[in-house]
Order: sequence, then structure tokens, then C-alpha cells
Amino acid sequence: MLAQGELDTALESSELRAKSLELDDGYLAHCLVLRADSGRNGSLEMSLRWSSTKPSALETFPRSFDITNGVRGQAAPLGKGWPGIVRNGEFPGVQIALDCRNDRNKALVAYGSFAPPGGAPSGSAADLAGLGRVTAETAQKAAAKYGCQASGGERLTDVALPPYGPKPDPTKPLDQSQGSCAALRGLASTATQNGVPQAMEFPADAQAPQVNCYLATSSQKPGYGLFAFYGASAKAVRAGGVFSSLKTPDEPRDYAWATAKCPQSTEPADFLITRLTEVNGNDVTYPVPHYSPDFANTALKAFVDNEAKQRGCTDVRLTAEP
Repeated sequence: MLAQGELDTALESSELRAKSLELDDGYLAHCLVLRADSGRNGSLEMSLRWSSTKPSALETFPRSFDITNGVRGQAAPLGKGWPGIVRNGEFPGVQIALDCRNDRNKALVAYGSFAPPGGAPSGSAADLAGLGRVTAETAQKAAAKYGCQASGGERLTDVALPPYGPKPDPTKPLDQSQGSCAALRGLASTATQNGVPQAMEFPADAQAPQVNCYLATSSQKPGYGLFAFYGASAKAVRAGGVFSSLKTPDEPRDYAWATAKCPQSTEPADFLITRLTEVNGNDVTYPVPHYSPDFANTALKAFVDNEAKQRGCTDVRLTAEP
């Protein structure tokens, strides 16, 4: 079932060998493709599951400690009409969730990750595009095999490369945002008053199951993070305890929350704004010293209203707790 056409490009080798891996509970398939000349380094791992199956530790993203830790929870949209994301951490990965039109209660989720030749994290958009093509083709084959009527996208020629690991992209003035932060342009003056005049954003994409927008200080430190999760991604982050981890009894509440009903899935969409930390060893600081509930609620509403308009979501609710 694994798509063969792009493996050589993704792993930069024509000498490949594959083997099946032990299945996590409920997984449909799990395999590993290795460069014959490099052992575990230079490998591509692929897994398939239904959205009702709990994701493995490797696939879980963002994790509970990522969501407030700078930009560690960042993911870029896969693009070209694919309902997927790209992340560029220790093991770069692509996740695609194909919502089944014939059963809106589930989606087929494909996750591909790899350590490029030499074992170093990928800095190459071409490598990640190759990984994206393998994952996309595999997802489509699996959907056909398992009777999930789903729509894919166009051939992936490139991807929006997210920065590696915890590093943020360069920021821009919020009033110049054109992508995932564009809905907040009208709040630029208020954002400046609240210590976050800059934005770090990703391309706007109404198919991506996760959307990120970061508001940054004048020194380009991420101060607030806005997130949207849809379908299988919303289900996974709820199951992974990401949202419940925000509620700490000894810390002030510094987040706001919203939900909506969207047509692609029966899973409610989840939206979040949270104040971010900066972690250096054992030292944890806040680039924005004081959390403003009024600003957070205003920013979240603008973000959610735009997302709902783009995707046809209804019944938007700003709620007190996740």
C-alpha cells in the first residue's frame, strides 16, 4: 500500500529496503523503509489509522508541553488542497487526515516521518515535499482500500517549510499580515499596546487540520499563540491532554477558548489563544509579562470568525474552559 514513486527522492537513494513494524493498538499499517547503506539513519516511517484510534507517541502533535512553549507547537499547512500539515523537528513529519464523505464520524490518517541521510533534521523543502508526496499517495491508496470516500489535492511540488524545532520564522508587523494572522490586522494598534506588535504566520489554507498564528514582541519573541484544530487533529489533541494541561491550579489562567461546528467532520473544531513561555534550561519566563483577558478574547474572536467564514463553520462559541 505504501506509495513507491517518490521514495527514492525522499530518501535520496535508490537502494531501499522495507519492513513491517509492530502495530500500535488499532493501527491499520505501520512500516519502515530504510536506505540499504545507512541503517536506521536515512529512513522513512509510515503509519495509517482511523481517527478513532489514539495516535502513537511519535505521531502525537502538538504535545501538552509544546502548546505554550514558544513556537514548539508550530506546523505549516501541506498545501495544494491537501488536508495536512508539515512539522520540522527532530524527525520531520507530514500528517494527512482524509475526512470520509460517506462517514463523517471518521477520517483516515496517514503519518510519515523521516530522518534524512546522516541523521540530521531536514533543512530542505525538497526533502519534505518528497515526504509529503509519499504520504499523500499512501493516504489516497489506503482510503480507496478501506472504503473511505475522500478528496485529496494536487501533486505536491513544494511545501511551506516550517523553521526547525523551536526556532521562529522572522516576524513582520501585524498590520502587514497576509496569511494565518491576516484576520488580526485590524487589531494592530491594540496588539502594540499589549506588547505584541509583530506576527509570525504561515500561508492561509482552508484545508489544513491545524492553523497557527503567533503574535510576537518588538524583539521578535513569541508572546501569544493562536491555534485552530479541525477534525482528526481536534480529536487527537483533546485525547492527548493538550488542552487540560493548560489548567494548572498554581498558575493564573492565561488562555481563552472557543469551539465551532464545521461541515467536514462531526468533530467540533477547537480554537485557542494562550500566552507563551520562553524556556531556557530551568528558567521559564514570559515575553509578555502581563496577560490581558480583554485583548486575548478580542484576538481570539477575530481569529475564529475568520476561520469559520473560510470553512463554513457555524455555532461558534467562546467558552470559559476547554
